[in-house]
Amino acid sequence: MDTLWIVLGFLLMCVALLGCVLPVIPGLVLAYAALLLQQLRIPHPFSFHFLLGWLAIIIVVSIFEYYLPIWSVRKFGGTKYGAWGCTLGFIACFWLGPWGVIIGPFFGALIAEQLLAKATFNRALKSAFGSFIGFLGSTVLKLCICGVMIYYLVRSI
Repeated sequence: MDTLWIVLGFLLMCVALLGCVLPVIPGLVLAYAALLLQQLRIPHPFSFHFLLGWLAIIIVVSIFEYYLPIWSVRKFGGTKYGAWGCTLGFIACFWLGPWGVIIGPFFGALIAEQLLAKATFNRALKSAFGSFIGFLGSTVLKLCICGVMIYYLVRSI
């Protein structure tokens, strides 16, 4: 029976890796589920504190994932309008899948900076580029966290 939990854990981890890049799949949640699934093995490979710590990390990273593009818009010289445009663009284009999550915040920040903040095209473009950098940063962060969780899954065998 342990073999079943290990195989299912690895399958979940594979889907979790996809979820780190594709926004419609909750990658970190699936990776955590793979670790929880291993608790069905005897003996239990992870302690309660270990799993609680990972739950806290996943919650913080999940919140940070949505905040990072907004923060990077501001860091790249955008205004509060660009940050709001980034957020609204994400919400408006989320249904388009991976491309929507990239282009939504980018064009949301670009349009908001030009129309509401009356920024020049170059300044608005720089702000929009910040939203793209934020998206890439959050994707890399999720991939790294998922990689560490895969390490613990392999080590538990």
